[in-house]
Amino acid sequence: MELGFIGLGKMGANMVKRLLPGKHTIVAYDHNPEISRALEGSGFQAADSLADLVQKLKKPRAIWMMVPAGDIVTDTINQLLPLLSEGDLLIDGGNSFYKHSIERANQLRGKGIHFMDVGTSGGIWGLTEGYCMMIGGEYEDFHHLEPILKTLAPPEGYLHCGPHGAGHFTKMIHNGIEYAMLQAYGEGFALLEASKFPVDMAQVSKLWNRGSVIRSWLLELAENAFEKDPRLTTFKGHVDDSGEGRWTVLEAVESAVPAPTIAASLFARFSSRNPDAFSDKFISALRKEFGGHDAKRT
Repeated sequence: MELGFIGLGKMGANMVKRLLPGKHTIVAYDHNPEISRALEGSGFQAADSLADLVQKLKKPRAIWMMVPAGDIVTDTINQLLPLLSEGDLLIDGGNSFYKHSIERANQLRGKGIHFMDVGTSGGIWGLTEGYCMMIGGEYEDFHHLEPILKTLAPPEGYLHCGPHGAGHFTKMIHNGIEYAMLQAYGEGFALLEASKFPVDMAQVSKLWNRGSVIRSWLLELAENAFEKDPRLTTFKGHVDDSGEGRWTVLEAVESAVPAPTIAASLFARFSSRNPDAFSDKFISALRKEFGGHDAKRT
């Protein structure tokens, strides 16, 4: 199948590399021409601009956007619109907010352009392991794109989740669950690290993946991390959030669905960015006042 691809970052470049052995024809563009030139030897056609990319594709075109969520997606669509023809298909494979995807689908439908939202998980391991893909849009468009999806995903690794927005909604919930799982593992390993026992945390990670009810790919990654740095001394405790955890918590509030664990994991990330938070100073000061507890001073 022929596919245009926009965005050759860590995820995008690996996705293109995974597609090429599948006998697909890929025309790719990145705003940084050095990235395109560096990867051109992989076998895809590099485009100099969005206009060049569109021109190189046969109608009806299928174009996959793998760019950061937000204004960049909007700007990319706005630049593409005058270049596209009725019947062309745009795919947003990034982490866009699902309500924005519904709005974009409606906007593009009025121009005769098809749209799909594809929540993509797999990170840097997707090149070899495949990508898990959650897809929203018209079923006919999903069926048309299926040769691409089959190449990108492992067996049974993609799903048509429903109409426009369903793909990015499902990916949003996926990432909210990820936040909570990471927080639970982090707290558990923090207790191991603080214990009086000489625990080898790489070996514990390996052990827990052998028949334990908490076995997971995350524990495989934990084993790798602890083997490289047994006490994680080269890391700071600052943890960013991509935005999808926030959206998941907001969705829980709007839907009146209790999600305390996911919410707590999001707030823990906020807390990690301020090791000298005023709220913690306040608690320390009041513990000193009412109980005479020792308080660390700056």
